[in-house]
Amino acid sequence: MRIAVISDIHANLPALEAVLADVERESTDELWCLGDVVGYGPQPNECVDLTRERTSLSLCGNHDLAVLGAIDVSDFTGDAGAAARWTTSVLGETQAGWLRGLSPSAEREGCELYHGSPRDAVWDYVLSEQVALISILETTAPLVLVGHSHVALGLGWDGVELSGGLAPEGTELNLTKGRWLLNPGSVGQPRDGDPRAAWLLIDDVARRAAFRRVSYPIQETQAAIRERGLPDQLAARLAQGV
Repeated sequence: MRIAVISDIHANLPALEAVLADVERESTDELWCLGDVVGYGPQPNECVDLTRERTSLSLCGNHDLAVLGAIDVSDFTGDAGAAARWTTSVLGETQAGWLRGLSPSAEREGCELYHGSPRDAVWDYVLSEQVALISILETTAPLVLVGHSHVALGLGWDGVELSGGLAPEGTELNLTKGRWLLNPGSVGQPRDGDPRAAWLLIDDVARRAAFRRVSYPIQETQAAIRERGLPDQLAARLAQGV
């Protein structure tokens, strides 16, 4: 089975549409989302509708939970807080109802999925080798998928050494040996210096993973952010991938 994995869409519809078009060209069997469909970006309802329609598995992230009231919006500061409050004011009931039915973690055969990490499925960031190793050791599945950090990662554990790290476009991994922790990166707000939308292709028969990046019309998202009165920095950062 060929599985497309996406995460951290953050209400960026042009980025999501570009990724889904790329996924379509790969003839994947399933599409999984690791959470944060909304937050930061200008088109939350459209992104929820498209994610609901296209995915076979979706998690909720901390931003999703905030706009539902499951997390206090005061936990978000600055631009994140302003965007969360705006999203709460415009999110439709149908879209909110779908998000309410999601969990921040899930399991599939041979795979454990978390928005954050096994230590804390909502808030924990996997951004260091130490946290990656802890996350692998606290799980049992051959493959662990995480989101939340907006940084594409591929790390393997052979029982003795941890290998790998950042996974830029073109990174391909052989998953046949050891255990692996992968982060597809962010669709809607990458933070690894590459502004293109990120996604991950997994072939669980061949046991391979490939990290993909897709260009999208960033200026369209930037214009929509500004039209809605969201913080300008949320628009500016998209062009830098930070």
